[in-house]
Amino acid sequence: MDSRSARLAAALIALCAALGVAAGFSAVFGRTGSVPLTVWIMVAYFTNLTGLVVLAVFGGIALGAPALAQPRFVATALLATLLVGLVQRLLLYGLRTLRGGDLVGDILLHQVLPVLVPLYWLAFVPKGRLAPRDLALFASYPLIYLGYTLLRGAYDARYPYPFLDVGKIGWGPVAAYAGAIAAAFLAVGWALVLLDRRLARRKAALG
Repeated sequence: MDSRSARLAAALIALCAALGVAAGFSAVFGRTGSVPLTVWIMVAYFTNLTGLVVLAVFGGIALGAPALAQPRFVATALLATLLVGLVQRLLLYGLRTLRGGDLVGDILLHQVLPVLVPLYWLAFVPKGRLAPRDLALFASYPLIYLGYTLLRGAYDARYPYPFLDVGKIGWGPVAAYAGAIAAAFLAVGWALVLLDRRLARRKAALG
């Protein structure tokens, strides 16, 4: 994990995350003209928060921070970026026509990171280090986000995603969507743990 190529790859991923969030920030600021309001809007979205998580983890790896290079943290970022990409493609694609900074942020955060982060994990992260107990860490981030979003919505009656809009679709559909997403997230997380073990066994068998 501390090789030069791994750190350069991590720096590239961190740069993509930073540019994606910055492009979105610029676009929102262009519409609001207010930094505090722009920040408030930006941190409502799981996509932007995940971009910041990726920036922190991979920026730390690029700078040689061993704590952030732990496989479980990289795996958490991997699963979050996959969730961002899949939800955007399955539930949000085509709902808005994007231009300028919105389009740049969309491409980097919804399309580029969900490819680069898994590739990084495959190429550079030591295998055999993940365990079923790590599922709790994997799931904690989206669960905390869900609670945060519902609290925000109760405060200002605005929800960042239509499938979480309690005011429009009601608690039942929101619970159904959240449950389906959580189940899929945990299933992919479990598959990642199994893949991690399988790759570790294959490496050991090859010597």
